Amino acid sequence: MIRARASLVPLALALAVSTVACDALREGDQAADTTTPAAAETTASAGSTETSASSTFLDPNAATREQLLALPGIDSAAANALVQGRQYENMIAVDRALASHLTEAERDSVYTRLWKPIDLNTATKEEILLIPGVGPRMQHEFEEYRPYNSIERFRREIGKYVDGAEVARLERYVTIR
Repeated sequence: MIRARASLVPLALALAVSTVACDALREGDQAADTTTPAAAETTASAGSTETSASSTFLDPNAATREQLLALPGIDSAAANALVQGRQYENMIAVDRALASHLTEAERDSVYTRLWKPIDLNTATKEEILLIPGVGPRMQHEFEEYRPYNSIERFRREIGKYVDGAEVARLERYVTIR
C-alpha cells in the first residue's frame, strides 16, 4: 500500500506542473518564454500518424443518461438536455446543449470526461477554446501550424510551448481526418 502511494507522487507532481502551465497559458502569461522550444517528450512511437483521441472520454452521442449523471457537474437537467439534443456534429453543439446547465468551471470539469474529438485542421477557434486549459494563446498555436498531416507534427509544434505531459493531455482532445 505504501509503495503504491509512493508511485503516485511523481504522477501528482506532473499533474500539478501541467495544471500550472495550462493556467499560465490560459491567462495569456507573457512571462513564459516561447522562443526556446521545450523538450517534447512523446508518449507514442516515433513516426506514428495515428490519431490519438482517447477512448477514455464519454462520447456525447452515445453516453447513457446514467453515465452522464455520474460526471461531476452534470445534474438531471443537463443529462436530459444532452440526451434530447442528439446527434451532435461537433463540440460547439454539445456546448450549446449544456450552456445553460453548467458554469465555466463545471464545463471544464465535464469536458475532461465527456468529449467529441476535434479535427486539428478544421476546428474553429471556439472549438479549440473548449478544450480544458486552453486559452487564446494556445488556441493561436494550434491554428498557426495548420495543416497537420500527422499527430507527430502536432506533438513537435505544440511541444515548443508546453512539456510532453501537457502535449499528451492535449492530444487526447484532437484528431486528424
